[in-house]
Amino acid sequence: MQPLSIEHINSLIESQLMSWHEAKRNFDRLMEIERKPLQLGDFHIAAQLNPARIRSTGAAVDKASVAARSCFLCKENRPAMQMSGEWPTPEWELLVNPYPILPVHFTIAAKKHIPQERIPLEMAMMAEYAPPLVFFFNGAKAGASAPDHLHCQAMLRSELPITALAERYHPVERAGWMSSEEYGLHLPFNFMSAVIKGDMAGLEHLALTESAFGIDSETGKKDNELVNAFFWISDSGYLRIVVVPRRAHRPSLYFLPEGERFVISPGAVDIAGLLIVPRKEDFDRLTPETAARIYSETAFSGSLPKEIINHFLPGSHS
Repeated sequence: MQPLSIEHINSLIESQLMSWHEAKRNFDRLMEIERKPLQLGDFHIAAQLNPARIRSTGAAVDKASVAARSCFLCKENRPAMQMSGEWPTPEWELLVNPYPILPVHFTIAAKKHIPQERIPLEMAMMAEYAPPLVFFFNGAKAGASAPDHLHCQAMLRSELPITALAERYHPVERAGWMSSEEYGLHLPFNFMSAVIKGDMAGLEHLALTESAFGIDSETGKKDNELVNAFFWISDSGYLRIVVVPRRAHRPSLYFLPEGERFVISPGAVDIAGLLIVPRKEDFDRLTPETAARIYSETAFSGSLPKEIINHFLPGSHS
């Protein structure tokens, strides 16, 4: 199967939107979306006002709520108009996301209804097949609005600030894993990045991704569902990975009374530097300081815990 070009990617979306008018309306509304830049130290991000994303940002993801609804990623529950594109991994389906954040936005769903419990290493194959895209994963407690059905998503890799940051400060010559603390930057949170080369060591580095974990801020326990991950092929031709360990799903600001509350619930896209804000009032009053607080309460603003560093860099004395 030939790699997907940007032209093929665009034609897939156009074909889908010709037959699915609701999705087309949501894609057309992207032309009206407001954005504003925010500088958080050395991390240049943007906030995006996107009212359609309230479905995801405000989703009830507790076990009882998830069990009470039909799974919208299972084929039998999806809209009849939603087509599945040709895809190299037979256990997965490529779907145009009907509530897009950007003009290129796919959901790649497992055909089987299995929970969102691990970072799927199949994302490496997906990245090889579609070099213009970055594939990203929301852990079940780190932004997934369908924690009961294994899936990832994809956008153009040029759209997410975290990919450019990792490529600039994690040199190709340094194969394997590296902590962003070594970048020498002032960042609102820290993460792990990798350059994966096609040798035995590269396979070993890749394998570590699947068992990555965050640490719950309330219990202090390791949790494989508290992670975000990104896979893409850089211009150098190497597979790149970023794993962001998380502390919590939502910041304390999400739970404040109206008037003080910010309905912002970070998933992978937000963590990557595009902070999605569904409500106009929250967008207008969002400041760099508030954004930094959101990141610090949901990811690790200080040094990454030693157990996380040692997972990726065994024997490290960080």
